[in-house]
Amino acid sequence: MTTPRERLAAVGNQIPPLIALIVLWMLLWGDFSWLNLLTGFVVGMVVTVGFYLVPVQLSGRVHPLRTVVFFVRLVVDIVWASIDVAWLAVKPRLVTSNAILAIRLHTRSDLILTWTAVATSIVPGSIVVDIDRESSILYLHVLNMHSAGDIESFRRRVQNTERRIVRGFGSREEVERMRGVRPENRRAARRAKRMNGKGTS
Repeated sequence: MTTPRERLAAVGNQIPPLIALIVLWMLLWGDFSWLNLLTGFVVGMVVTVGFYLVPVQLSGRVHPLRTVVFFVRLVVDIVWASIDVAWLAVKPRLVTSNAILAIRLHTRSDLILTWTAVATSIVPGSIVVDIDRESSILYLHVLNMHSAGDIESFRRRVQNTERRIVRGFGSREEVERMRGVRPENRRAARRAKRMNGKGTS
């Protein structure tokens, strides 16, 4: 049996997808009217209730400055990657060297995994072709990979994108994991410290 708090949290987790469906409905019609808002709400309710999926667990945490840093860096990456791809298209004596890369992420959150995949795919020059959800691995098709250094540089770029997303939207446990300290280890250290304090008192 679930508690009232858990049921309330499950309902709250369905609100963001419902809002996104309403906005998508109004964008498809191209008219922001009260009628489209009402019909979008009805369609969104039918989809979220009739085609119920396991709710995505939101962290409930947003760091404003880190969020701005993430979006600014994303725009910069898109601009520079667009220039690189444009140069590849007009470059004389073009020699392409594409690759399929498997990049393991640190997060175990489905939401962070999805956001990292989307943020990586919208940058020109790479596209996610598969995701191993159990192992948190992104498989990407990447342009212009000529050496092991290029591959390692791209791998770091994807993991840095993940890090910026976690710092902006991730839970405290995910932030700690990105720092290289597993949350359960830190909790165990705190418990041991408290026990030592009691033993010496």
